[in-house]
Amino acid sequence: MQRIIKQLLEGKQNQSISYDQAKQIACHDDTAVRAALANRNDTQAEILYFLTDDESAEVRREIAANPSTPRQTDYKLAQDRDDEVRCELAGKIARLVPDLPTSEHDRIREMTIEILEIFAQDQLPRVRQIVAEEIKHAKAVPHALVQSLARDAELVVSAPILEYSPLLSDEDLLDVISSGPVEGALSVVANRREVTAPVSDAIVETKDSAAIGTLLANTSAQIREDTLDRIVEAAPEQEVWHEPLAQRPELTVRAVRRIANFVARSVLHILEDRHDLPSEATSEIAQAVARRFQDSGVEGGLDSEERAKRAFETGGLDDDAVIEALDRGDRDFVVAALSLLAGVEAKFVRKIFMSKSAKAVTGLGWQAGLSMRTSIQLQLRGAKIPTTELLNAKNGVDYPLDEEELKWQFELSTA
Repeated sequence: MQRIIKQLLEGKQNQSISYDQAKQIACHDDTAVRAALANRNDTQAEILYFLTDDESAEVRREIAANPSTPRQTDYKLAQDRDDEVRCELAGKIARLVPDLPTSEHDRIREMTIEILEIFAQDQLPRVRQIVAEEIKHAKAVPHALVQSLARDAELVVSAPILEYSPLLSDEDLLDVISSGPVEGALSVVANRREVTAPVSDAIVETKDSAAIGTLLANTSAQIREDTLDRIVEAAPEQEVWHEPLAQRPELTVRAVRRIANFVARSVLHILEDRHDLPSEATSEIAQAVARRFQDSGVEGGLDSEERAKRAFETGGLDDDAVIEALDRGDRDFVVAALSLLAGVEAKFVRKIFMSKSAKAVTGLGWQAGLSMRTSIQLQLRGAKIPTTELLNAKNGVDYPLDEEELKWQFELSTA
């Protein structure tokens, strides 16, 4: 027996273990020995079921992870007292969904679905999250299960289903929207690959600024002309909407005319670069650009971008220059300055600001050679990141991430 136990601990699966030997090993005093038995893919079903009552969570986790564990045994472990056991089992069971038998009367399929339904109600959000992540693209699961996860009180659980599940109908989505879901859920719905006009209407009706911004940035989302008009009407006070608005497909001349009156010059340039707008809209944009140049020109008529370029060439583009531009609300200068200092196109700077990612903005500030204090102001006033989500300085002045992480954040944001 000692030889068998040694081989067992060495993970030698090619050495068979008889039923009587397995019974003895299942009662061994050493937890590692029992766990190794639970891990084997040829351990008898009766032995695995017996081990579900083992006092060691390590042994039960091995059974939960074992792909050869019979479904009846999995079912028993689905209500295990140890969180890690349930998490391990939830991942394994959910990954089996694509390969389930198609017959709804197959017993294996029935028990697998029953286990998933148990996990969908688990008290631990991480268990429910694991299930949601694994089945978010699945079509072979009950609609009721998907609906339950989509309405979960935790965003980490509902988000994968709300964004990706093909089983959610417009009726389901409209019901979720009208129910006042958890914060962030509307933005997830707005980011679905296909958002129909009725769903877009419902999102706009909520007046959720972040969700509407996400909807505008989703070029595949269908937005009716009158709904877009309502968005444009409220847009002057919602700067985060301006760039995605300028990039929306099929903008009407009326919408272009109104947008051109309140967006920054950097956004006007986005409209200028579009080649799909009617000639009348193109003319409106050109006039708006000319007016903006005349109205905002300072320092001898130079616009913000030109001033930033000249300051860069003379070595005057530094922390003070960026902070002063933030103080006077000169967003175009800030974007141009960061573009020059970080060595990237202005569109990437705007993209980072729109991401509202504290780490991405901090990576940009670091790449631009600015202080962490300036990077905090870029988070606050450039990207409009809430104070509760800011990435603060270490020791009051230092960057809180190491150089490798800062470089990675910057490169990821400009890829």
